[in-house]
Amino acid sequence: MEKTLRKKLAFATADIFGGGSFNIVNFLYPGFLALTIGLDTTTAGIVMLIARIWDAVIDPFVGYLSDKTKSRFGKRRIYLMVVAPFILVSMYFLFYPYQFANMNLNIIAVTTSYLLFTTAQSLIMIPYFSLASEISSDYQTRASYNSYRLGFSIFSSIICVAVPSIIIDAFPNNANLGYQIMSLSFGTIFMLSILITGLFAKEEIITPPSQEKLDLASLAKPLKIKTFRQYLGMYLMVQIAMAIMSAVFFFYVDFYFTKTATLNGVKPPIRLIAAALMFGMQIVALPFYLRMIEKKGKMFVYRFGSLIWIISAIALFFIPADGNPLHIYLLAAIMGFGISAPGLIPHAMYGDVVDVGELYLKERLDGQMSGFANFINQISQGGGVAFAMFIIGIAGFQEQIIGEPIIREQSDGAMLVIR
Repeated sequence: MEKTLRKKLAFATADIFGGGSFNIVNFLYPGFLALTIGLDTTTAGIVMLIARIWDAVIDPFVGYLSDKTKSRFGKRRIYLMVVAPFILVSMYFLFYPYQFANMNLNIIAVTTSYLLFTTAQSLIMIPYFSLASEISSDYQTRASYNSYRLGFSIFSSIICVAVPSIIIDAFPNNANLGYQIMSLSFGTIFMLSILITGLFAKEEIITPPSQEKLDLASLAKPLKIKTFRQYLGMYLMVQIAMAIMSAVFFFYVDFYFTKTATLNGVKPPIRLIAAALMFGMQIVALPFYLRMIEKKGKMFVYRFGSLIWIISAIALFFIPADGNPLHIYLLAAIMGFGISAPGLIPHAMYGDVVDVGELYLKERLDGQMSGFANFINQISQGGGVAFAMFIIGIAGFQEQIIGEPIIREQSDGAMLVIR
């Protein structure tokens, strides 16, 4: 039992990088490009788009490469062990404050740095995603392993939303140094977490290297399997919903839900509290859903959690803009509890889908399948947020100048001041 727990922890540790790095880049990198490097927002957006496209394109190839790999450390763990140091290096250069006299050189430098980081990220996450199907041959045990992994990922996401900014803000007179210390600190943590998984999370299912030739027909081979296509569709919908929720929920709190404490001008940290409750409940719910999987099965859990998520999201429509913050906190907690299930199930089901593919194709193509799954993730993250913001624009959202107060008269005649 103790040995199994150590292995579960070792396996889950690498997703400290998976969950954390995503939030660091999403929350900090656009502002870093604009305020530190000096790129205009359009150019910064193009840089990030290029990196997204590159990441999506190479994912199937990385998966194909890992399927053909043969080493004493298996097909997947060897990538984690070899590429881990490059995560530290690429993280440092990703947030390096380039200050060339020619802005075009700055653009080339940040684009190259971002491409190196996304390449290293793919070389880690595709084999790691594949390892999830090989870590155990037992249906229930794989679900348990992936629940630990998701818990580590969510916890890392919480930390990496708050702490990097705290580090940077600790150097108010030298933001460049703040970014460098932040990137080195988290780069080191990410590197060590990946190495732990590579060294100690030994796979249970061992298969010979794939003999497939590199061509489009071979890369698309997993798409012949109906179960895998259905899995990709489910994963696509979950990731799109996650991306929209991440963007729109906090957008909703910041720009629609305006009830604030006005005592001495103090504004309660509604967004921070809501985020903590939402992410925290996702972790708390995992043991509950694991037990439910054992009794009811994975698809029941997926539907159960999705229904809670849908109902709590609809409930947001009925909260007035000047309502009680406790309503937001309650819905954030309920929503987090619901999100946990559809967030867990695609990871827990992945090994089962690979098993089906092995029966159909007579070989395991974990890497190629994980490449397609990560490709879907990249598409959904970019497309989901863009679609959500497009809809908000159509709805007539108008930007507000930061710091400009809004004065709203309430039904009792009192004036509510929002800043």
